[in-house]
Amino acid sequence: MAKPNPSRESTRRPRWRTRLTLRWRVAVAFALGSLLLTGMVSVATWTLASDYMFKQRRQSVTWQADVNVRLVDNALRTGSNSLDELLTGLSTPPDTTLLLRHDNRWITSGRPVELSSLPPQLLDAAHQNRPLELELVTGGIPVLAVSRPVPSSAVDAFIELFPLVELHGTLRFLRTLLIAGTGLSALLGFLLGAWASRRALRPLSTFTVAVSRVAAGDLTARLPPQKDPDLDSLATTFNDTTEALQHRVQRDARFAGDVSHELRSPLTTMINAGAMIRRRRQDIPESARRPLDLLLSEVDRFHQMVLDLLDIARDDQQTSTQDREPLNLADLVGHTATNLGIGTPIEVGTAEAPIVLADRRRLDRVVANLLTNAVRYGGGPVRVWLGHHEGTVRLEIDDAGPGVPPELRHQIFERFARGNRAGSRGTLGGTGLGLAIVADQVARHGGTTWVEDRPGGGARFIVQLPPAPT
Repeated sequence: MAKPNPSRESTRRPRWRTRLTLRWRVAVAFALGSLLLTGMVSVATWTLASDYMFKQRRQSVTWQADVNVRLVDNALRTGSNSLDELLTGLSTPPDTTLLLRHDNRWITSGRPVELSSLPPQLLDAAHQNRPLELELVTGGIPVLAVSRPVPSSAVDAFIELFPLVELHGTLRFLRTLLIAGTGLSALLGFLLGAWASRRALRPLSTFTVAVSRVAAGDLTARLPPQKDPDLDSLATTFNDTTEALQHRVQRDARFAGDVSHELRSPLTTMINAGAMIRRRRQDIPESARRPLDLLLSEVDRFHQMVLDLLDIARDDQQTSTQDREPLNLADLVGHTATNLGIGTPIEVGTAEAPIVLADRRRLDRVVANLLTNAVRYGGGPVRVWLGHHEGTVRLEIDDAGPGVPPELRHQIFERFARGNRAGSRGTLGGTGLGLAIVADQVARHGGTTWVEDRPGGGARFIVQLPPAPT
């Protein structure tokens, strides 16, 4: 049996599930639950109330019709011939219609009604002296038609039409009230769900912020104690895990710093010895010069790696921002380029000086690493631009090299990543820490760095830093 493909199943999910957040889904669930519950109660209330009210109205109508039939029958038995006056004098509600067939003619009283508008079923029951109750509409008015047999043989048919306007109005008001109540209940359920979800997810928002800080490298992030026992255990576990991770990182940083510091002394001796050997290179046989050059270049690279590791270890253990000061980035870039012997002119694309709040030593290392990277791998910088961009201070360094493939643009900012030159040796071989130090230092200053294609070919390294507060 083939296993389900999670990615394929995820693509089949309805779009609305991916668009609605958990908070909205909880609110909608509350609203639907409230709508379903209130709707069921409303339907039951409507059914019971309408049946009861119509039943009561039907009993009242049939009782009134039976009374009127007895009155008509008594009048005929006593020999009264004035049926018109008798029908007019009967106690009936307004808009009620009485129809009586006597001596082959119809006698009516009350609201006028066309006989042709009455259904044949009702007329046949009246002619056959059969009792019948039928709900119908005559003249645009809903009525309950009642046919009753009259014991007197002189009466052929008796029909009484009782209006149901008041009953229908009451039921219509009840229906409107129930529908409005159901809608209002759904709205209140939605608001209650939104409030409950926001209150329930408030600790989750705090957790998200804390996790984001840890993911960004801030291992000092902690969660406050929670009142809920379940959340408190989660917060305690998170704090313990973060503290253990912080201690582990600090221990690894101290270890790297200690190892690098211990290696620094013998490496310094090797560098000094290598300098002496280089000065006496002409005295060395030709066959040994090439291996010697490779050895000395690896010693130099190893020495630079140790220095980089010392810087990283020192930066990992120092998180203070007390050394930061307002710096003119244009002056700092120009000074660093001059010290490195790079004569590329610096373009400042704004009249306002690009001032940032930064540690001069660390920011100087960032610029030096970017310029050195351009010289070592990109044929040297061909353009250095400074200016303001969308509320940030931006530095762009273009080189004339082959560029960075898209799949390596994130990898080259990781420690010991050297891109396409991984595994290479010699004078062009780097330590794999230069751009990692750039990304780390820029992030510590609240900025971002990335690489993209330069128009016309080559790579463009971009650093964005927040401007110094005025």
